[in-house]
Amino acid sequence: MMLKGKLKIPEKHRRAFPDRLGSLVAGFEDKEAEGGIFDLGFESGEELETFQSNGFGSENENGDDDKTDAELDVPVRRRSSREILTPVSASAILAADEKRSELEFELSQKDINIEKLQRIASSSLPDGGGLRATTWKLLLGYLPASRDIWEGALTESRLKYAALKEELLLSPSEFTRRKEETIASHEQDRGCDVDGPLRRHEISHEDHPLSLGKTSFWHKYFQDAEIADQIDRDLQRTHPDMKFFSGDSSFSRKNREAMRNILLLFAKLNPAIRYVQGMNEVLAPLYYIFSTDPDEQNAANAEADSFACFVRLLSDSVDHFCQQLDNSAVGIHSTLSRLSEILKANDEELWRHLEISNKVNPQFYGFRWITLLLTQEFSFNSIMRIWDSILSNPFGIQDMLLRICCAMLLCVRSRLLSGDFIANLKLLQHYPEINIEHLLRVAQELSPDTSSFRLSP
Repeated sequence: MMLKGKLKIPEKHRRAFPDRLGSLVAGFEDKEAEGGIFDLGFESGEELETFQSNGFGSENENGDDDKTDAELDVPVRRRSSREILTPVSASAILAADEKRSELEFELSQKDINIEKLQRIASSSLPDGGGLRATTWKLLLGYLPASRDIWEGALTESRLKYAALKEELLLSPSEFTRRKEETIASHEQDRGCDVDGPLRRHEISHEDHPLSLGKTSFWHKYFQDAEIADQIDRDLQRTHPDMKFFSGDSSFSRKNREAMRNILLLFAKLNPAIRYVQGMNEVLAPLYYIFSTDPDEQNAANAEADSFACFVRLLSDSVDHFCQQLDNSAVGIHSTLSRLSEILKANDEELWRHLEISNKVNPQFYGFRWITLLLTQEFSFNSIMRIWDSILSNPFGIQDMLLRICCAMLLCVRSRLLSGDFIANLKLLQHYPEINIEHLLRVAQELSPDTSSFRLSP
């Protein structure tokens, strides 16, 4: 069963979920070989490398895990992050207040101007008040532009998610129990003598735990259990310095359980893709933003909303996970080639140094950047800011993502030009601290059709 039959996905996204997507390119692991050279190929069936999260946490002074949802808000800095913060001036505070007012006004309109919303979001969304949660839902097409139909659209989507969980995430024993209850109920309706001798119910081949048939509920359950174990291991490593995701509190366990449901359901609905290590990192910002919405009803339905938006977010890049499409116009190799072309158009000298002289091809670093939407390169707070720009780009997520990837190269241009293969590879796989706003300005100024580019002094 595929996803397009269950949820209403915009027409432009439906292409990303064909009936058969082929096997998944799921690996990219750096291995040091003889002579210090890295084996950087990625093969179908491998897992993406496990990457350490950045330094944010919300540990309280007493080490108490049993904090309320409100007390476990935005993570605080624990150690050096991957972005450089600039002092906040009075004019910047006034500008932020003005932007908040402008955004609140726009979101209060009966018919929301999506183009205006994109313009506001591209220069950063304000924290708090659920503004980012509502805006992201609009930018991803989950919420319609007309406020009048928000309630109906949300109710329908959330009910569909609940039905999907009911259908696909039940254990075989629970499925059998409910089936027996249904049979018993039907017998009562037909006036059967319920006080008579017990009747033996036959167990079908599909219902038997030892059945090896591919259609067996138990066979599918054991297959899903392997995926669930992988998801659980990855969720344990998701932002371990943030109490929202990590720890043994009931709060963090509840959040991990919700994310587990989302990822497992996505895997079951898309058997050709299943689950890829790293999808947990892509889901984390969505679930965090939606579940910390001060609107209680929205926060209570964060799981359903996150699933729908996760599907939409991946629909723009799901072809990157299909090995059969690797060399097609929509495959990962084509996207990496686009990154190379943008770099060449904007700085041919740097392009020539990296790809001709050093042989540092985009797949050595860009595969992770692109497939995980930069979630492993920057701090959690920086990712939310970067995603404001990515999700608000009128030309699509991939367009802005590639611009940012190219800007990341241009912003360390001098170090790359002076480095050799090993030095440049290490630099790009462990991207240095940078001013995020400057990075995004550089990305905005780029154009795939520009023959030359110079950074502003």
